[in-house]
Amino acid sequence: MYTHTSSTTESRFNACGVDFGTSNSTVGWSRPGQNALLPLEDGKVTLPSVVFFNAEDDAFSFGRAALSAYLAGYEGRLMRSLKSLLGSSLIDAQTEVGGRALPFRALLTHFIAELKIRAELAAGKEFQSVVLGRPVFFVDDNPAADQRAEDTLADIARSVGFQHIAFQYEPIAAAFDYESSIEREELVLIADIGGGTSDFSLVRLSPQRAASSERRDDILATGGVHIGGTDFDKYLSLSSVMPMLGLGSRLVNNSEVPSSYYFNLATWHTINQIYTRKAWLQLKDVQRETVEREKFSRLLDLVEQRAGHWLALQVEQGKIGLSDAETVQLSLDRIAPGQALSLTRQQFNDSIGHLVGTVEDTVGNLLRDAGVTPAQVDTVFFTGGSSGVQLLRHKIAALVPSAKAVEGDLFGSIGAGLALDAVRKFG
Repeated sequence: MYTHTSSTTESRFNACGVDFGTSNSTVGWSRPGQNALLPLEDGKVTLPSVVFFNAEDDAFSFGRAALSAYLAGYEGRLMRSLKSLLGSSLIDAQTEVGGRALPFRALLTHFIAELKIRAELAAGKEFQSVVLGRPVFFVDDNPAADQRAEDTLADIARSVGFQHIAFQYEPIAAAFDYESSIEREELVLIADIGGGTSDFSLVRLSPQRAASSERRDDILATGGVHIGGTDFDKYLSLSSVMPMLGLGSRLVNNSEVPSSYYFNLATWHTINQIYTRKAWLQLKDVQRETVEREKFSRLLDLVEQRAGHWLALQVEQGKIGLSDAETVQLSLDRIAPGQALSLTRQQFNDSIGHLVGTVEDTVGNLLRDAGVTPAQVDTVFFTGGSSGVQLLRHKIAALVPSAKAVEGDLFGSIGAGLALDAVRKFG
């Protein structure tokens, strides 16, 4: 299933599972009695999916170190949500820093290569075979683009040294991880809410079924939609922060200030587009026509500082805080000294309500496609970093009200499940 090169029946190849996530990535290597997830950065098993090119040193850094270098003010370019490029036209585009062109495909390759290197250092051996996690849909309603996304990721994996490559749906991988902990058969709805996608699978799991190498008949349905944590960040930012920078304000001709600048600034993988010389000249032209000049000047200051990723990080932390609290305070001192913004969970819920509604529809369609009634579902297994969003969790749970809710390792279940699948596929 989803195999790009034929696997070997011999067990001489060492196999791992790679969960290349929109926000965080993990690598799993299944060994009896040991944690499958390998430490990738400072003893942590997650590596944030971030690349920073330091123009001063002409060098790349990754993960938390990349974020630190960016926030420390080094001249360069930060790229996050790299997975969102797969299947889009941007994969063959490039960004520039200090007069140097940085193709996005090359940035993805650098990151996947770094994952492999760090995993092999942690394991003390080379990995030649890999099961790569993939969302149910890289691209919604476009099978050709979806296939191109998978092919691109396979080509990149091959280019960094993986000889045997297979794919597995991320929610199925999470199902395999959950299955390793149960004692009886269950019909499980896997809800994998990641940084870029919300993916679902309805699977029959049991200790007996886990021993089978062919699980096709146990998968009743899969579904997904290209909505995830970065989208929640985006709409929280657009509803609460961007109005402070002039979104929704007027020009002297009474038309609205163009919203495209704010959408780019609120979307992780397009932030760099607002830093181009062309965008800067357009912004200066717009400034002359704005009515609320103070707000628009804040936008110009932020762009001049290249602080878009800093702002996105503040919004993301606010979103995370609202998973546990009803109100959080955002410190926005780079917009203006002492500037802060109070956010409430209700504001957040209002900003993402349309997204959550689409996710609800996806789950409802999944149950109908499988011919399963809500009462037949035994368990909802939540995984993925964005499954902590309370509104989304409550709406999904309400669709199967008699099912027990189980929270997996939000950042590790997929990687661990891919490691189990790697053993099955490659020995």
